[in-house]
Amino acid sequence: MRVSVIGCGHLGAPHAAAMAELGHEVIGIELDLEKCLALNSGTSYFYEAGLDDLLAKHTAGGRLRFTTDLTEAAEFADLHFLAVGTPLREDGRGYDVEQVVGAVKALVPLLRRPCTIVGKSTVTVGTVARLREITDSATIEGIELVWNPEFLREGHAVEDSLFPDRILAGLSSGTARAAIEEVYAPILARGDVKLIVTDPTTAEVAKSAANAFLAAKISYINAMAEVCEITGADVNQVAYVMGVDKRIGHGALRPGIGYGGGCLPKDVGAFTFRIGELGATNAAALLEAVGAVNRSRLDAAVDLVECAAAGHLHGTTIGFLGASFKAGTSDVRDSPALRLAERLHQRGAIVVIYDPESVEAARRLHPQFKYAHSATAALVGADITVLGTEWPEFTQDPKLPIDAADTVKNRILVDVRNAVAADPWLKAGWQVWQLGRPVQHSQV
Repeated sequence: MRVSVIGCGHLGAPHAAAMAELGHEVIGIELDLEKCLALNSGTSYFYEAGLDDLLAKHTAGGRLRFTTDLTEAAEFADLHFLAVGTPLREDGRGYDVEQVVGAVKALVPLLRRPCTIVGKSTVTVGTVARLREITDSATIEGIELVWNPEFLREGHAVEDSLFPDRILAGLSSGTARAAIEEVYAPILARGDVKLIVTDPTTAEVAKSAANAFLAAKISYINAMAEVCEITGADVNQVAYVMGVDKRIGHGALRPGIGYGGGCLPKDVGAFTFRIGELGATNAAALLEAVGAVNRSRLDAAVDLVECAAAGHLHGTTIGFLGASFKAGTSDVRDSPALRLAERLHQRGAIVVIYDPESVEAARRLHPQFKYAHSATAALVGADITVLGTEWPEFTQDPKLPIDAADTVKNRILVDVRNAVAADPWLKAGWQVWQLGRPVQHSQV
């Protein structure tokens, strides 16, 4: 099938590469020339596990190419995916969907034959109806509109594109359904993924509802971490007991400094505003509480670091491990780790950051910090070590605390992600501080 992907950022570039891997001929539209050239060379301009391999494979093989020219895509493709950005509006009142609307307005006049436009961006409820007015005004007939929201995890976007847990398609015609079944045929043929067909409005709401529930689950265990901090209970054990219940499950029940990135914060904020606007006041109040809990964990993390520093952050050198909003991606948008680093810096701490993938992105946003070329270098002379992002090289390699033990001033680890197994650190002479858990002291 001939496919275009309009917008090749964190959503569109992995999707374009995955479509090529599934056997389609794909053209990606990226208006930023520098980014377009990078993608055409087989290299992504951001880190996403497995993406460079697919880009190199399929750009070299001719199945995948990128251009800045939307006319070329209109002439080439029979199905057009919309993957442009929908950032939160500056006033916080829902998504800015003008890139989506603008993409459809630009594409439709260029079309010369029937085709299917498939939206993947997360949008405000009612956006599809707005786009339908544009497609219905086209001079040609046979333009189908489908809403096919993504359910990707950053850091796993390629994997989730090729092996999704469900495919949701909001559509209103048999022709549109046939197009979706064709483009996803290689996945559906495996028999382990369900195609869920709804109307477009239901697809819009389902995407926002899924992300809001995930955020609610994260905020709930973080609220329980606060309870544990007051009572002296161990939140990790509380989370384990809860997760054994099949109705709850262990997914997203790891406490920490909360959710971040380019999706959950804006999705919860936009969905909260929109459902409040529609009159669902109780639902909006629930999600406002979810956001409030998430924001409060930053205060708890600052307090935890300050306690570990015996109440003195001014002049304290902090070896800070992690800058991206979570492991597996170079994305620093709305990163809880960087928010924490900023708060510590404001209190007079000297913050030295290392991240395996996002140092340069973090440096552009926060030049006030110091940056290191390795984890060990970040910890040289550190009064305290803070684990801000749960990269495996920080959490799964027991050599890290042992190797760094002789370079730090104090063997104190503050793990605001609850991500490390404490034993290797304790055996190397460290104290381990984690949100919602009693302090664990050195076994040496």
